[in-house]
Amino acid sequence: MKRIELHWQILIALILAVLFGIFFKDLTPYVSWMGTIFIRALKMIVVPLVLTSLITGVTNIGESGSLGRIGVKTIVYYLSTSLIAILTGLFFVNIIKPGVGATITLSNATEQLELVKKPISETLIEIIPTNIFSAFTSGDMLSIIFFAILFGFFITRVNDTHRKLLTDFFSAAFEVMMKITLFIIRFAPIGIFGFVAEVVAQQKNILELFQRLGIFMIVVIAGLLIHVFVSLPLILKFVGKINPIKHIKAMVTPLLTAFSTASSNATLPLTMEAVENNSGVSNKISSFTLPLGATINMDGTALYELAVAGFIAQLYGIELTFTEQFIMVLTALLASIGTAAVPMASLVTMTIVFSAIGLPLEAIAIILPVDRILDMFRTATNVWSDSCGAVIIAKSEGEQLKV
Repeated sequence: MKRIELHWQILIALILAVLFGIFFKDLTPYVSWMGTIFIRALKMIVVPLVLTSLITGVTNIGESGSLGRIGVKTIVYYLSTSLIAILTGLFFVNIIKPGVGATITLSNATEQLELVKKPISETLIEIIPTNIFSAFTSGDMLSIIFFAILFGFFITRVNDTHRKLLTDFFSAAFEVMMKITLFIIRFAPIGIFGFVAEVVAQQKNILELFQRLGIFMIVVIAGLLIHVFVSLPLILKFVGKINPIKHIKAMVTPLLTAFSTASSNATLPLTMEAVENNSGVSNKISSFTLPLGATINMDGTALYELAVAGFIAQLYGIELTFTEQFIMVLTALLASIGTAAVPMASLVTMTIVFSAIGLPLEAIAIILPVDRILDMFRTATNVWSDSCGAVIIAKSEGEQLKV
């Protein structure tokens, strides 16, 4: 018998959870523990996964031998477009305010949240930890990310013996963390059933919940469409001197594949083929920029994470300060470097953003009913941005393109 794919298992679990929460409210305490265990497991892996992923990512970039002119251009492009996407998502969630004024019931009271209430200068200073082990135990994500990037960078600056030893160690540790993550993700349908059923059972007006989710979907899709059809084409036109219409025609097949499969990795061979054969990029450029982009360039995912965090904060009646929004932006940008290529990667990275500003991870359950649909849009955005980066870098290197 053919095994049902994970995303279908999750979809079935969501439908059953909604029905269970509506018709069997009194029984939800008997299943909510499954969600609690799943959330605790996610919390358990966040710090070691981020640490090993970032260190491995930075050392691999540094050791690739390509971190010269092409490497620097590629990383600058990816970080710039991710930042633009993040700010676009933040703009739409602040303008439309999908969660403001909602009467949705959430498990954690506002006063229980430990949000950051510090001036921006103090926040920047405290990114540098005085005790990295305290940062590990307290889950101070910005400090952990800062240390991981710094540690990974200086691994590439020690002698060959020590560099190989440390690189192999953290690569092995990252592989182990990936195995643990994939193991936990296997139980996602069960965990999702548990905490979605509990959230639905708590609602006095289930229709309002779905109305708010509908508005939230509009916010995310609007942000992604602006990024895909305005921001990136403008960069193509004015930075790369490339015809955006010709390039998007060249990318139709991988974009449709990315949208339908919601998998950047599964689409990568098609993306490389389209970029090389249809847009005219050399294999030298595509073989470096596209696999790297699949790892560190998550425009759609980063936009989505910021929109989710802003939406959840609004549901709790919290008006995020500039400092808190800055922390969200910085965390999402830095975390995108080490986003693991696993199923439901956005669920893992959302825990990083939530942890950074003190939002309860349980609140992620609110957006899960629409996550699969939005995953298709943000994956296509990720692939489109990767391809734009490849043609821009190729053009900057003097290659003659077909677009």
